[in-house]
Amino acid sequence: MSTAFCSRPAAPSHTGRAMLLGLIGVAMFSLTMPLTRIAVAELDPLFVTFGRALGAALLAAAWLAWKRAALPPRTSLLPLGLVAAGCIVGFPLFTSIALRTLPASHGALLVGVLPLVTALYSAVRGFERPSTGFWGMALLGSSLVIAFALVQGGGSLHLADLLIFAAVGSAAVGYAEGGRLSRSLGGPEVICWALLLAAPLVLPIVLWQGWPAAGQVGVGAWLSFAYVTAISMFVGFFFWYRGLALGGVARVGQVQLLQPFLSLIGAALLLGEALTLVNCVFALAVAAVVFAGRRMAVRQQ
Repeated sequence: MSTAFCSRPAAPSHTGRAMLLGLIGVAMFSLTMPLTRIAVAELDPLFVTFGRALGAALLAAAWLAWKRAALPPRTSLLPLGLVAAGCIVGFPLFTSIALRTLPASHGALLVGVLPLVTALYSAVRGFERPSTGFWGMALLGSSLVIAFALVQGGGSLHLADLLIFAAVGSAAVGYAEGGRLSRSLGGPEVICWALLLAAPLVLPIVLWQGWPAAGQVGVGAWLSFAYVTAISMFVGFFFWYRGLALGGVARVGQVQLLQPFLSLIGAALLLGEALTLVNCVFALAVAAVVFAGRRMAVRQQ
């Protein structure tokens, strides 16, 4: 097992590094929504979900073989299974279906509640004990995101919105369990073993779906599929889980409040979706909340 990615609960001097690692991961994840939207416009959502999981599993197998990583202990199988269910199957599946009809910018805004849900799950599981001030900042930031989503959605939520919330719940479980396990197993090892654990499930589905015929899918859809496979499902987790392990799930998870607004920029550039002054104002407000939340106490269990 590589010691470079193992850590004890974060010391104050490690907070900045943990937040930076988390931010890099979030920046990589921020293009997931717009690029998934491009991919599912031409590819079946089931193929996008399970095809990218299978492709990332092949990358994981190569990385583990290169590192000559030891098998994970039996005690890690349950959290690895939860990571696989939440991050490898649940989140991609729900978002791929929802983004068939939902604009990428709207879906990205709903994902803004993910840091609060992740912190809540982590607290319920007994991993961490955030302070009252921390919860106040988390609720404030999440309220800003939800309010913005409702304004943009005409004041109502639809079935696709509920699918996004289901995706948020799935990711929260995977993030919290993976962040906790990364302290002992290592961030890259967590996502790699989770991908291999999911491979026996995703392989039959990919074979059943079949590979799309040549010429039926454009280059843009394939490039988008390649990104969500190699970056969203694999490389991004190297930084994300390392940041969570080093700085704590609740604290570093707040960086993800910035993801919807990074996704808005990506959706504007890639899909031509509107980026307005209101978007920028909300982005600045959320950034201020993230900065304030970083200073609130979070006790590691």
